[in-house]
Amino acid sequence: MNANLVFKYFPNLSETQQNQFIQLEDLYKDWNQKINVVSRKDIDELYLRHVLHSLGIAKLQQFNPNTSILDVGTGGGFPGVPLAILNPEVHFTLVDSIGKKIKVVDEVVAGLRLENITTINDRVETVAEKFDFIVSRAVAAMPTFVHWVKGKIKKESVHPRKNGILYLKGGDLGEELEGYKTAETFDLADYFEEDFFETKKLVYLPLKFKR
Repeated sequence: MNANLVFKYFPNLSETQQNQFIQLEDLYKDWNQKINVVSRKDIDELYLRHVLHSLGIAKLQQFNPNTSILDVGTGGGFPGVPLAILNPEVHFTLVDSIGKKIKVVDEVVAGLRLENITTINDRVETVAEKFDFIVSRAVAAMPTFVHWVKGKIKKESVHPRKNGILYLKGGDLGEELEGYKTAETFDLADYFEEDFFETKKLVYLPLKFKR
C-alpha cells in the first residue's frame, strides 16, 4: 500500500501535502534501517497501520488554525506527524522519553520541512505547557494515561467539542473505561473500510470528565 490509501480518504490535499505523505515511506524506511522504531511488518504497511490509523483522529475532530496538540508517547511520530501534515496551521508537540525515537521524528520532520512540530525527549509529566487536545496511540491504560496528562489541557475550548483526550485504542475497552462516564468511543471502521480497522477505536474523553 502506498500514499494513495491516504488520498482515498483525504482527497482535498494540497500538492505540498500530497508530496509530504508520499515522502513519508522513504524517510521511515531509511531511518528505520538505522534506528528501529517500526516493526518490519508494520513498515511494509506504513500507510495502513500507522499513517491512516493516525488520521482516524482527523475524521472525528477537525482542528482550527492555531490549535495546540500534545502527542504523548509519539514513538516514531504517530499520530503527530500525519496529523501535522494534514493540519499545517495547527501546532503539534511530540513527546517521548526514548531518545532514539525522537531522533527519528526529528529527521522525518526535517526531511518533510514541517514547521509546525516541536519535539521533546522527556517524560510527559515534565511538560509544563497546556494544550487544546492531547492525542496518543495506546501507550497505557486510560487511568494511567489520564494521570500522566493531568493539568495539561486548557480549560477554554475553541471548538464545539470540548478540549480533552483523543486516544486511539483497539479491542474491548469496557473495563478500562468503566470509570469514565463521559467517555465516548468511536469505531474507526465507520470511517475506513479496510479490515485492519475492524477492532480499532478512537476514545474521546473531555476535560471535565465524570467518574
